Amino acid sequence: MTNYSFHCNVCHHSGNTYFLRKQANLKEMCLSALANLTWQSRTQDEHPKTMFSKDKDIIPFIDKYWECMTTRQRPGKMTWPNNIVKTMCKERDVFLVKEHPDPGSKDPEEDYPKFGLLDQDLANIGPAYDNQKQNNAVSTSGSLNGGIAAGGSGKGRGAKRKQQDGGTTGTAKKTRSDPLFSAQRLPPHGYPLEHPFNKDGYRYILAEPDPHAPDPEKLELDCWAGKPIPGDLYRACLYERVLLALHDRAPQLKISDDRLTVIGEKGYSMVRASHGVRKGAWYFEISMDEMPPDTAARLGWSQPLGNLQAPLGYDKFSYSWRSKKGTKFHQSIGKHYSSGYGQGDILGFYISLPEDTETAKSLPDTYKDKALIKFKSYLYFEEKDFVDKAEKSLKQAPGSQIIFFKNGVSQGVAFKDIFEGVYFPAISLYKGCTVSINFGPYFKYPPRDITYRPMSDMGWGAVVEHTLADVLYHVETEVDGRRSPPWEP
Repeated sequence: MTNYSFHCNVCHHSGNTYFLRKQANLKEMCLSALANLTWQSRTQDEHPKTMFSKDKDIIPFIDKYWECMTTRQRPGKMTWPNNIVKTMCKERDVFLVKEHPDPGSKDPEEDYPKFGLLDQDLANIGPAYDNQKQNNAVSTSGSLNGGIAAGGSGKGRGAKRKQQDGGTTGTAKKTRSDPLFSAQRLPPHGYPLEHPFNKDGYRYILAEPDPHAPDPEKLELDCWAGKPIPGDLYRACLYERVLLALHDRAPQLKISDDRLTVIGEKGYSMVRASHGVRKGAWYFEISMDEMPPDTAARLGWSQPLGNLQAPLGYDKFSYSWRSKKGTKFHQSIGKHYSSGYGQGDILGFYISLPEDTETAKSLPDTYKDKALIKFKSYLYFEEKDFVDKAEKSLKQAPGSQIIFFKNGVSQGVAFKDIFEGVYFPAISLYKGCTVSINFGPYFKYPPRDITYRPMSDMGWGAVVEHTLADVLYHVETEVDGRRSPPWEP
């Protein structure tokens, strides 16, 4: 069979024998049948055969061993024999086909058509057979036991694709069932162009295969057709640069290709950065590129549950500084803070979060207990927002503070003892205002009287934190093959 993965307890990293069956298609079933028939003939017949009758050999063999060859249900109607013939006639780079006996042959006509394997080396047949047969292609001239050889012509199914992949037959062809297929096609900025947005009480986190997961061979997507995909086989996909999030924004906002500039549209709506902070002192800048007379902006910090279809500072999860009159906002309550700002200004945003809170001491969520959904060939963790529950559990973080800067001048402490949580740089715009964000490490007006880290440092910092969280998840939940209770800090 070729529709399985196997590792002995010596080879596999878990120390356990690993065997996984995958659903075989008709091509793989025909290949398995012919390989077994060829081996039986070599070991039992005085004159071994390489070609076998469809009606007398192949169909009876598949019918007898159907359940052993595939996990798919046996069809109720006997239409599969015809489909088998079509499959073998089409796959000329694998099978030999002989439709009629040679002139003068004593073989009865009813034994035909006959089929055989183009590559007679049965040792090559295994889980990676499709790749091996490209590396060990058989170049045959003339006929083999009366069959028509198709190996040396360069023609046949898949030949055109192989040439487009570089003209070398040794390159393994990626398929859509390969879990790495989608990840390798990510745009330069690290996120799919078509993706689900965080809205309607749900949040979506791009997922990628977790190389540290137990039994990573189970990542073959065709194994999970019609079944929920286990979340512990995947992890959150993180980009090493801090940028504006494409998914964590109101859909009407327009984000530039470099994910550092945003243009407003109609009423107030918000976008958050791709990375957040839970402890320490952090800083970033925003430049007001264009601000027509009827536009406005509210800029600052937001937790993940901040409302994207509202101005920043609308709820308990966000804190903002408004362009008009310099008003500061939290929970929709505006208070005088400073003079306003407008086009051409460079604004600075500083946050300081204590190191001893529960949030600061905890690792980021792995999302491995969340449901996985597929959208446009990519997988995403789906997380339900429990806003009311989160609001009730909010508590202040003593010693925390937020300070805003205008063209390098501190405007004073805007908020102190803010709610504990993970805070993301956030931008909310009213109508066609255009702003650009600078996460560092180099700023036009770096603060000189305070200690801070640029938000750009959270790029690799988040990768390290999430990797540690993923590893701890696997260590704490896989003990001798048994599930242990969830890890608690």
